[in-house]
Amino acid sequence: MNNLGEVGVGMWDEEDQFFYDVLHLPHGGVMPLKLRSMVGLIPLFAVETLEPELLEKVPDFKRRLQWYLRYRPELAALVSHWNVKGRGDRRLLSLLRGHRMKRLFSRMLDETEFLADFGVRAISKFHEQHPYKFRLNGTELAVSYLPGESDSGVFGGNSNWRGPIWFPVNYLLIESMQKFHHYYGDEFKIECPTGSGQLVSIDAAAREIVRRLTRLFLKDKDGLRPVLSQYPALQKDPHFRDYVLFHEYFHGDTGRGAGASHQTGWTGLIAKLLQPRP
Repeated sequence: MNNLGEVGVGMWDEEDQFFYDVLHLPHGGVMPLKLRSMVGLIPLFAVETLEPELLEKVPDFKRRLQWYLRYRPELAALVSHWNVKGRGDRRLLSLLRGHRMKRLFSRMLDETEFLADFGVRAISKFHEQHPYKFRLNGTELAVSYLPGESDSGVFGGNSNWRGPIWFPVNYLLIESMQKFHHYYGDEFKIECPTGSGQLVSIDAAAREIVRRLTRLFLKDKDGLRPVLSQYPALQKDPHFRDYVLFHEYFHGDTGRGAGASHQTGWTGLIAKLLQPRP
């Protein structure tokens, strides 16, 4: 992420303040792929907090941490705050320092980019008007924002990561935000949604994503569920309307269920999100 081999190029783009895929070419060159996708948010997943009492119970692990701090500072510098006490004297293990974390949150919580009414999109809505174009050997390939099904037969016609809302990655984002909050506490504020001027804790921003995800399945003021927005028979028929399907992914703008309709393996995480937190 920070240094690709011997070429000194990482995935972080200082100008855009975002992580991008980088192609490492056979002849030794590199080529950033400036496509704003879930790839750029995934570094948020690499986070863990350590309770002070836990460190005392694992003295060998604590000793190894201290060894790296002392003898391998170049490696220790890649992991944020593991030697700085946070709220409750906790330690933070993260690939992101405060600035980069806040910049990713700013993109993720921007309603003109990743934040939809029903969760976090797999690709920024920015690419709806600005498709990413890649040229190689006289051939041009393009990726645009596709909130639902694919517009081509590539990969079997499944647009997968081209814009829809996916539960597994949304759940991991929420879980990561909760861990960051566990370390930073309520005093650390971020803007949610981006551009609103409303500053909230990281935990409150995570709860906002939870609220939007649960809206997929809960009835609105008209008694309708967005997940079934294009399936009137299932939406209104008294024999079916309360039997909710666990779709594979969801339309990035309307929340309509798409793909397989029985993806309980990961979309079933909605049950966990609906449970009250202690």
